[in-house]
Amino acid sequence: MREFNPFFKKFSSKAKKIAVIYPNRYVGGISNTGIQRLYFEVNREEKYIAERFYTDVFNGLRSVESATPLEKFDVALFSIQYEEDAFSAVRILSSSGFSGKKIAGGPCITQNPFPYLKHFDRVFIGEAENAVRSIVEDELTDGLFPLSNKRRVVSLDTEMKRQIVADGAYGKAILIEMGRGCPRGCRFCIVRQIYSPPRWRSRDSIIEIAEENIGLAGKVALIAPSPTDHPEFLEIVSELQNMGYEVSPSSIRADRFDEEHAELLGDVKTLTLAPEAGSERLREVLNKGISEEDVMQAAEISSAKKIKLYFMFGLPGETYSDLDEIVRMVEKIRNLGKSVQVSINPLVPKPHTPFQWLPYGGDLSKNAMENIKELKKKRDYLYSKLRRIADVEIENIERFAVQTVISRGDESMGDFLDRKVRLSTIRKFRLERFLEGFSPDYEFPWDRIDMGYRKNRIRREFEISMEKAGIEF
Repeated sequence: MREFNPFFKKFSSKAKKIAVIYPNRYVGGISNTGIQRLYFEVNREEKYIAERFYTDVFNGLRSVESATPLEKFDVALFSIQYEEDAFSAVRILSSSGFSGKKIAGGPCITQNPFPYLKHFDRVFIGEAENAVRSIVEDELTDGLFPLSNKRRVVSLDTEMKRQIVADGAYGKAILIEMGRGCPRGCRFCIVRQIYSPPRWRSRDSIIEIAEENIGLAGKVALIAPSPTDHPEFLEIVSELQNMGYEVSPSSIRADRFDEEHAELLGDVKTLTLAPEAGSERLREVLNKGISEEDVMQAAEISSAKKIKLYFMFGLPGETYSDLDEIVRMVEKIRNLGKSVQVSINPLVPKPHTPFQWLPYGGDLSKNAMENIKELKKKRDYLYSKLRRIADVEIENIERFAVQTVISRGDESMGDFLDRKVRLSTIRKFRLERFLEGFSPDYEFPWDRIDMGYRKNRIRREFEISMEKAGIEF
């Protein structure tokens, strides 16, 4: 790997050695602003020295900087970004012989820390900026569970202006977190709860970071759940382009993409849009807030020759007619002369969302295995319809069942993270209960965490979505 502007810190035998571990591939870890911030914050402390670990570098057992074995470190800080990263994290711990302090954070911990408690001394719930010293020294601070059960929230600052630049998920680019949280109300999305309230980095702050890193890369990646919702998005893009940067937003909302956006962003190879559902009815159930007209207009005015579309299935109230609407939308975009790439995955009913009461598969009248069987039928149906008109990828049903089980599990799930959980494991050890629907009065493990919202509010959202789906609950 080739890195630009890597952080060098003089070795000291007196410094406490901190391992910053991303239990997944380097290309994702180097593109993660949270990992970059964690690494920066540890190394700015005189009495600490941080080194990084990735699963595809020395199998996650030696550091990138010096190839030092993990067992030589005093503290290991893990960032769990995806549920299946838990398997890699536990494998790294068991294979390395590490005996120091083990702490895990990241979105998967924030959404539900309980499956991870068996394997870590502490877990961190929320945003860790300017709290690393307290975390490492095990001091009482918001977010450090079980010392505190309150999610920690911070303001976006400009303290970390320089960063390591490498060829990551966005190519060779300067990463600027444009905003955190989301002002939208999509009922399937966990972002608006675990990163609330929505916050935007100021225009001046964004330009300052870009100026500080001129010469390290020719592209800026603007990262947020919905960058085009930033109140000064167009002005920021224009200023960055005047500085000589190519600008790449992490995502585009179809209802915010107009001729001015298309002209400013210029020639792009691929435009990525997320209708999530093919029918207007199901988009209302999801509270997605975009119409088919929005999607078609964005596809038509974009200079992109390829349109990438994200959809979900296994939604509440879904019929095969709704699946046909996905096919019809793809056909309409293809008729514009565009090539179409389609990525489809089953809905994972996440904690803290209005859909947390749903079963995996979305049908409250079916048990877990019946829902999985129906999801497989729908997957085959979609693939048979789409493969002739698009480049289509439909995620593995059993893999997303595993994600659901981990995301909604309790402390007992910790007994299964030292193996590769599969559907056979779920059935053998009777973990199907985490795939089933729940009554509105059910007490979830994560209800013990103060996330800063009222459960009654998202319960009402769930009831509204069921009404729109025509489901009695």
